[in-house]
Amino acid sequence: MSRPGGNVTGVSRLSTTLEPKRLQLLHELTPKATVIGLLVNPTNSRSELVLQQMVEPARAFGIALLVLKATTRDELDSVFANLGQRRVGALLIPQEPTFTRWRAQIIEHASGLAIPTMYGDRVWVMAGGLVSYDASTIDTFRQVGLYVSRILNGKKPNDLPVLQPTKFELVINLKTARALGLTIPDKVLALADEVIE
Repeated sequence: MSRPGGNVTGVSRLSTTLEPKRLQLLHELTPKATVIGLLVNPTNSRSELVLQQMVEPARAFGIALLVLKATTRDELDSVFANLGQRRVGALLIPQEPTFTRWRAQIIEHASGLAIPTMYGDRVWVMAGGLVSYDASTIDTFRQVGLYVSRILNGKKPNDLPVLQPTKFELVINLKTARALGLTIPDKVLALADEVIE
């Protein structure tokens, strides 16, 4: 990352490496949840990396991680239809392009089952989801703009390291929390960068 070489550089979002932190925050939000569902798209090679990163944190928190797989809309509907019977206390939806297409349905399913759900991007919370944790989109775009400026002013891309995010955002939707009958612990609220009333 510090010397990408060639004619390539950029800004990383660290999307898959944030899943353990998302799990930690979800655990703090729902400390009584002993089973947390993790929705994955098994056709995406990143899913295996996400799963590997979640094993140790789940064990450390005393959480049974239930891996839920969906690649189609019908599979997604089936996952949620059976979720209530599986005693899932909370749900984690990682960043996944396929799931983004079904954002409204996923939020509706999670709300209908009253399952507290952590998402990988603030747009989900703006659309009615409960909580998200991610690298700041605004800060990422700012970093990209600075790099474009440096390159246009003569800096070679291979001399610029791939930047890592330095600012992260926890966004909580209190309206959704109230609809779920969930009280957000004060220590989690204190960490929030944005609270939607």
